[in-house]
Amino acid sequence: MLIASWNVNSVKARLQNLLTWLEEAKPDIVALQELKCVDEAFPRSEIEALGYNIETFGQKTYNGVALLSRYRLEDIIRGIPGFDDEHSRYIEAVVSTSSGALRVASLYLPNGNPVDSPKYPYKLAWMAAFEKHAEILMQNEEAFVLAGDYNAIPSPQDVHAPDAWEGDALYRPETREAFRRLVNLGLTEAVGTLTTTGPDTYTFWDYQGGAWPKNKGIRIDHHLLSPLAADKLVNVRIDKHTRDWEKPSDHVPVLIELDMA
Repeated sequence: MLIASWNVNSVKARLQNLLTWLEEAKPDIVALQELKCVDEAFPRSEIEALGYNIETFGQKTYNGVALLSRYRLEDIIRGIPGFDDEHSRYIEAVVSTSSGALRVASLYLPNGNPVDSPKYPYKLAWMAAFEKHAEILMQNEEAFVLAGDYNAIPSPQDVHAPDAWEGDALYRPETREAFRRLVNLGLTEAVGTLTTTGPDTYTFWDYQGGAWPKNKGIRIDHHLLSPLAADKLVNVRIDKHTRDWEKPSDHVPVLIELDMA
């Protein structure tokens, strides 16, 4: 089973790229972020024509997350339970496979910049609420995958110029510590577990300053897996070639493969 995560940076603006990639990569489940449209404006028919079930949690102009799945999506949760949030940043569902149920989520964690504004406390509060929810999921002893744009750079190896990012909300010590607390619940960070992270594993390049051709990137798109899901992890892949396409997203798809046999 291929499970992908992609911040498309406007699903309507990148629709052709998304459709091309879906036909090329043939993922089984896709977590999308930054839809930038309400549910009614999501290009449902074009994606359903490729064989996907769809659940969205949209928002006009900003944010928005979705799950695409070749399996039926059930037990839908929109928003982190118990967390009062006016933004559409989290959606969760359960799929049933021949080897059992798998819970999947798509999340778009707040950026948090500038750090001297209310945006950074909001980011940390969101991460704390997400950690609490993930802890509850762990207590249920389920197989689950929490995939998305975490807006968190885990380590110096995951950024092209660590010194230049000191003080940025994505790399502040508080952000990295919050991300470590998530992992320390017993979760497995897929790419960092199966590969040596560094310049070859960046997932985001800014549109400015020639970041993409100079590979001045960062790694902020992650899959966190419960122990039962991590036991099935066999491969990871980053589809960096999509960054070369016309009108690309500033993120690229990140895929994991689970052996569900």
